[in-house]
Amino acid sequence: MLPAWAMDVMNVLTQIFVLAIGVAAFVILLMYAADIAQTRDAIRRNYPVVGRFRSLFTTLGEFFRQYFFAMDREELPFNRAEREWVYRSSEGKGGTIPFGSTKPMDKPGNAIFVNCPFPLLDDHAARTQPMRVGPNSRIPYDAPSFFNISGMSYGSLSKPAVRALSRGAAKAGIWMNTGEGGLSPMHLEGGCDIVFQIGTAKYGVRNAEGGLSDEKLRQVAAHEKVRMFELKLSQGAKPGKGGILPAAKVTRDIADIRGIPVGQASISPNRHPEFDDIGGLLDMIAHIREVTGKPVGFKAVIGAYGWIEEMCVEITKRGPDSAPDFFTIDSGDGGTGAAPMALMDNVGLTIRESLPIVVSLLERYGLIDRIRVIASGKLLTPGAVAWALAAGANFIQCGRGFMFSLGCIQALKCHQNTCPTGVTTHKKSLQRGLVVKDKADRVAEYANTIREHVEMIAHSCGVPEPRRLGRKHVRIVQASGQSLPMTALDYLPDDEAPNRQVPGQD
Repeated sequence: MLPAWAMDVMNVLTQIFVLAIGVAAFVILLMYAADIAQTRDAIRRNYPVVGRFRSLFTTLGEFFRQYFFAMDREELPFNRAEREWVYRSSEGKGGTIPFGSTKPMDKPGNAIFVNCPFPLLDDHAARTQPMRVGPNSRIPYDAPSFFNISGMSYGSLSKPAVRALSRGAAKAGIWMNTGEGGLSPMHLEGGCDIVFQIGTAKYGVRNAEGGLSDEKLRQVAAHEKVRMFELKLSQGAKPGKGGILPAAKVTRDIADIRGIPVGQASISPNRHPEFDDIGGLLDMIAHIREVTGKPVGFKAVIGAYGWIEEMCVEITKRGPDSAPDFFTIDSGDGGTGAAPMALMDNVGLTIRESLPIVVSLLERYGLIDRIRVIASGKLLTPGAVAWALAAGANFIQCGRGFMFSLGCIQALKCHQNTCPTGVTTHKKSLQRGLVVKDKADRVAEYANTIREHVEMIAHSCGVPEPRRLGRKHVRIVQASGQSLPMTALDYLPDDEAPNRQVPGQD
């Protein structure tokens, strides 16, 4: 026989159990009634209660795929192998892997670097030297690194994320692009070089009517660490659509920095209303350069490219001083915090196609030494960066690679203010996980590892530093599984731009 007190406990537990079953049955009954009555979801209407599991499993599916079912090279936008390489590199583990590559070497489009039989000895190799941007501006910029941080706005990113990127960029000696959200104190506090991006809404340099303010341009340019200005025409994730910042992310300080109302969704115009042709673009660039005294270029994702040839022709007429100091080419598969799927999935050429096209056009018109080329879009591993340099880029910008170095796990919650790693949320409870000092070290370590491994590829190909890589050093795998030299591929078909006489040709 159990003692009396044990029997009392048993009775209480039994009553609690019966009560719990009753409550559960009542809740299920309410859910059943609600599912039968609602008209929006056919599955729940036809299969009350049970139909709710479909939505649950759909939500959980992305997590199960990432951790249990997807192979190392299967996921998009970035697979596990790419993410893990960034994680290891940012932790100072050298970016090395064991046993053998999991990358399918015969996949069409793959770039294979042509190693030479007698690579450079380590003591004959050279570190990449700074490259000057904007030689004709009053304050040119000698950019120290070929690998830098792409445009990511404060607002899209959290306060500690911007702080960590700024401090890490300063440690690594790379620039940080502000994105179109304006210049925040967090950008400046790390002491890194800054590229100020001017989006279509002119955040941070806008007047009361939303146009460009020369006074605010001068105020931004007065910061010594603001080295260049980038006029954003479009970005790869949403060509033809302006920036999107959900209302939940428009806090008081973000609103003050951007010059917009608090708590209202911030949606930029889909283009700059001040100009609608090549002449207007060049005039705007010249105006910003005159006001600020610093190098000015522009960013665009390439779809149609006849306009690029028109720009080259117009620059030739006006003279080389009229040229933009740099051209940032964004990839059609570039990323962002929020964009319509219709644009993200379907519009814009990828960097693999657009970069060689633009470089070929600039070479045709003799502008390749005047206009620096910056490549952007999923270039976060040494092979991708080395390919871009060989294709003709002078610099590479990367955004999501540096997000991974901050701890991003590709949870795909950037637009919901619920990022579990604190990178893209303004909830203090979630930002707590992002420790600025630790993540700044990881940012710098990632940048340094990328540069070291790109230099390794260059030395294997027999050149002393990465910018000496050229198309002759790369072969591209074709559908047959065999590769062709990149020099043999026609990246400039005459199917769009009219046949114009190039200056200097008969």
